[in-house]
Amino acid sequence: MTDKPLADRIALVTGASRGIGAATARALGAAGAHVVLTARTAGGLEEVEEAIYASGGSATIAPMDLTENESVSRLAAAVSERWPALDLLVLNAASLGTLSAMPAIDFKEFAKLLTLNVTAQAALLAAFDPLLKAAKQARVIGLTSSVGRTPRAYWGTYGASKAAFENLLLSYGEEVRHISGVRVGIVDPGATRTKMRARAFPGENAETVKPPETVAERILALAVLGFETGHFERVE
Repeated sequence: MTDKPLADRIALVTGASRGIGAATARALGAAGAHVVLTARTAGGLEEVEEAIYASGGSATIAPMDLTENESVSRLAAAVSERWPALDLLVLNAASLGTLSAMPAIDFKEFAKLLTLNVTAQAALLAAFDPLLKAAKQARVIGLTSSVGRTPRAYWGTYGASKAAFENLLLSYGEEVRHISGVRVGIVDPGATRTKMRARAFPGENAETVKPPETVAERILALAVLGFETGHFERVE
């Protein structure tokens, strides 16, 4: 792997203000990609942007709420004005919601959860489809959770959203497999030291689980080495 294996590539990372998204953005930037960073928290994005520039990379921040009307289409329009193609799309943004028994689900919160974890992801794929197809070998990597495939008590809403997300993402991959260079894969980060993990497991010692940088290294490797549609891996 050369020092800048992603030189001249354009990457977009959602949920890039902290955790796995921030670590991934920094890794991609250090590898030479120009990284477009999106999240709701402008301050966090600015910190990641500064870290990328400090490592010799470059980035553009786009603070926004992906669930707001037209936010995704505006982002895609802004990106297309500056670049002719998108080489890498990392779909990391997601919400955990409240863990609860099925009969106790807050359905208003569940609707908001599905809007970010599923509907906004579909909007991103639709809006960036032309730019992905315009790239020679574009890659889309979605971050999932084991509960999307293995149901767990009290995790029904989050697990359902991740199951839907995986199906949506891989369906898109099958649609474009034979008509473009776009390839789609899924990464399950496993137990990782993030704020979402701390919310879900408040009594856990954070030092006993891996840092976000470990997951970012695998995403970087996939971006550099490539993969075929349907690729799935769990980072241990």
